[in-house]
Amino acid sequence: MNRSSAFLLALFFSFFSPLFAKDSPPNVIFFAVDDLCDWVGAMGHRQAKTPNIDKLASRGVSFSNAHCPGVFCAPSRSAIFTGQFASTTGCYGAEIYFHNHPELRPIQVSFEKAGYLNYGAGKLFHHQAGYIDQRGWSQFFLRNDDNKRKGWPLDSWGSDAPLPNPFPNSIYNRGKQITGGMFLEWAGLDNSQEEQLADTKRVNWACSLLKQKHDKPFFLAVGLYAPHFPNYVPKKYFEMYDADKIKAPSYKEDDLDDLPPLIKRKKINRKRQHHDRLVELGAVEKAIHGYLAAVSYADAMLGRLLKALEQSAYAKNTVVVLWSDHGFQHGQKGDWGKHTLWERTSNVPFIWAGPGVAKGKTINATVSLIDMYPTFVEMCDLPPVPGLEGVSLVEILENPVRAIDRDVFLPYLDPGGYAIVNQNWRYIHYSDGTEELYDVRNDPHEWNNLASKSNLSEIKKKLKASAPKSFAPVGISRNQLRLINEGESYRWELKQRPIRRK
Repeated sequence: MNRSSAFLLALFFSFFSPLFAKDSPPNVIFFAVDDLCDWVGAMGHRQAKTPNIDKLASRGVSFSNAHCPGVFCAPSRSAIFTGQFASTTGCYGAEIYFHNHPELRPIQVSFEKAGYLNYGAGKLFHHQAGYIDQRGWSQFFLRNDDNKRKGWPLDSWGSDAPLPNPFPNSIYNRGKQITGGMFLEWAGLDNSQEEQLADTKRVNWACSLLKQKHDKPFFLAVGLYAPHFPNYVPKKYFEMYDADKIKAPSYKEDDLDDLPPLIKRKKINRKRQHHDRLVELGAVEKAIHGYLAAVSYADAMLGRLLKALEQSAYAKNTVVVLWSDHGFQHGQKGDWGKHTLWERTSNVPFIWAGPGVAKGKTINATVSLIDMYPTFVEMCDLPPVPGLEGVSLVEILENPVRAIDRDVFLPYLDPGGYAIVNQNWRYIHYSDGTEELYDVRNDPHEWNNLASKSNLSEIKKKLKASAPKSFAPVGISRNQLRLINEGESYRWELKQRPIRRK
């Protein structure tokens, strides 16, 4: 065979070879942030300073229209790790998926079955004791080994909370002027305290793993608490912003007027508790400043980990995935927080970079974070998993022009409540039958609820057709369970119901 023929043959096989070679599965860095909405430079936000997230996006594929699979931490993370929505599992709130459905195989167990080493650290599951799914991990980092005898709690609030906390205990009680608690609080710490923060310690631990030799591919999952309130981060991250130039999002005073009665009452109460209090104190921009500082701190932690990866032996065969469990309202519709079916809660950063992934591309087609699990199955040659409700993104990660918009489902906090989202519309259905409908192309702030417009009934009908035909009942809640510690492990059992005496 002459050189020309050999070259053409090699080119042929390289062109038609699978995106991710079966004999060389990639390592995966699974990087989670908490409460991060679309306030990211790479997503077009003009205030957020996120150079490392932006750099990651420039190296890979960023989804501008990605949506979370749950409206707060626990249900979103349950859906991501199981690949099933709350409408299937019954985990609409703080229900524990591995107690309600021990038969479901979470992501880390599928990686284990495929021969991966699994390393976990930080807030990957909900933060309270007993929420960490212990199965499948080669190591799970805890700053205090004593926590293995306490149900592995993470990130509890309060000065008396068991370690590891997201902040040293000495930091607590600095604020509490807004809500009387740790929500909507912020403070600039001495820069020397950065290495004390739990998120910093988690990232440092992950960096140390990248210096070690691993004879098998690895799945390295790192979960940050930031930018979840309270926003206590080193002063240098506050100093990245000019306090006098911080701008609040657009706000419409009568924005709640066209909402359904039940949700309107709830949001009016929330508005009084949070937004009105911030306005009264002249602290809206200050709260936003604190959030932006925490976003930049989270970005710096990503940068630290990416630098360690670049300097490691694994740089060329590691896929990095960045995601947030849900977004956050910063006064839009008078709300501060999540627990809504609106855009600011559901739209999140979602970035992939690494071997086989296109570089410097943005995909505007609608996707869901529930798509991660089936993507890993195809990308990393994991064993088939029955019942996954997302779709693999491998094809469009390789060639973004193949992306086609689709309807994405987002369950609410109870059976029958949900949103259906695509590039043009957001349809919201509450369990009492009331509705919202927004033309998001022409009304990006979702100021005009069009659900009552008779000429849009067909659009509503088509969107509703993308919702599940049935919804699972709410699963067994944490309040119905007792946490049993067993050495360095734990389990849940149902509480004995008291016998009623006649």
